[in-house]
Amino acid sequence: MSSKVFDNSPKYDDKWYTFGPFNPLEGEESDKLGGYVFKVIAEGMAGDDGNLYKYYLSVNPNNNREVEGSNAFTYEYSFRLPHSPKVITHLYPYIDDKVVTFTQHNFDFDNEGGVFIYSVAKNRHKGKSSPNFAWASSKHKVSEEEKNTTVDIQIVKNKYSRNDMVLYLKNQYDEAIAFFSTPIGGPPKFKYKVDVKYKSNAQNKN
Repeated sequence: MSSKVFDNSPKYDDKWYTFGPFNPLEGEESDKLGGYVFKVIAEGMAGDDGNLYKYYLSVNPNNNREVEGSNAFTYEYSFRLPHSPKVITHLYPYIDDKVVTFTQHNFDFDNEGGVFIYSVAKNRHKGKSSPNFAWASSKHKVSEEEKNTTVDIQIVKNKYSRNDMVLYLKNQYDEAIAFFSTPIGGPPKFKYKVDVKYKSNAQNKN
């Protein structure tokens, strides 16, 4: 296990720090995910200044070069929203075949917009959004066609502001649902259902 303490000095501001290198076989083997998993845990030592950071999984210690076939996931997002209301934030939870319902929980959205759910069966379903320094949640049913697919949770702001929020999902067993950085199967596309009725020639003559 590798660890590093980052203090409040500016030497790492706007700079990358490299952990590793690691052999892929050093990870925890997961039959469910079909590969090896590495866990990264970031813990705040003190303060609440909203420190921001990014992760990148790379094959090169000095350049961001993607590891082919890799993916990253988390069970809870704490993130800064875009300043402009014209930018939409997308989060991609994967709904497996055991999920019957999921509940989305979000914190400190300041009532600055809406939380919307898109999937192969849902087209802009509204979720409950939170006020300042408080939680909000809403429960949503999962249809058969949504199982084993990715859902798109869209955070839509309507104000120019600097704001951080938290969001996570749990299934009907109170188990956390994973968000993937690269949506499994790609972002969902809503399947429109069109009811078309045809008239026979005999009906048209009458």
